[in-house]
Amino acid sequence: MNDYIHDDGTPDAPQAPRERTPGEHTPRERTPRERTPRERVPRARAPRERMRTQGAAALSDAELLAVVLGRAPRGTSAVAHAAELLAARGGIAALFAANGAPREHTPALVRLHAARELLLRSMHERLARRDALANPGQVRSYLALLLRDLPSEAFVGVFVDSQHRVIVALELFRGTLTQTAVYPREVARHALRLNAAAVIFAHNHPSGVAEPSAADRLLTDALRTALAQIDVGVLDHLIVAGNRCVSFAERGWL
Repeated sequence: MNDYIHDDGTPDAPQAPRERTPGEHTPRERTPRERTPRERVPRARAPRERMRTQGAAALSDAELLAVVLGRAPRGTSAVAHAAELLAARGGIAALFAANGAPREHTPALVRLHAARELLLRSMHERLARRDALANPGQVRSYLALLLRDLPSEAFVGVFVDSQHRVIVALELFRGTLTQTAVYPREVARHALRLNAAAVIFAHNHPSGVAEPSAADRLLTDALRTALAQIDVGVLDHLIVAGNRCVSFAERGWL
């Protein structure tokens, strides 16, 4: 204590402690953080542990999503948070759709879109090492994942070399809910730039109806004619709508 001593040797009277108003804290006083009680999951039942011991196929949709997200808001478990996201979005397919508005890009959705992009790149790498015509199922799976959840029509070209190995998949044109303007001259320019030997075309029908229209067939004929002038073939044209994928080649239209 540093009491003040007067000239006559008498100490200053001690000061009474200052009264504090209700709710006021001392400098060192801390307010305990309130925590919502949360049920602890036994380690053997935790999604990560079950995935390690039983494999990913043993986990539910919510448990797999919880593993991907990694964390949950305070006061809830990762699995419960994942289940809420699935219910709010309407399932896995809707959750992975890439058409969310910027304001909806929460940390959880950002992680999911990053996971989706990694999956697309992995599939693209596998296609680049193999004959696209010998692996039509992989080509369809890649294009379905790329296109099926888009809110508007998109026209994609998968350019391949002389061995039918994928060079690159490009979104060439983007349109509206019901149509896309496609310019054969622009497609030919890309094919020349990439030194491509052939192209697989694909576009989506956001309406959910996979049946090709008369306009789709006319467009494909126009593309074949334009590309034939530069010795580039058209291997297929796929229409993606929901979980369906229609092939022009399989119908004998090419």
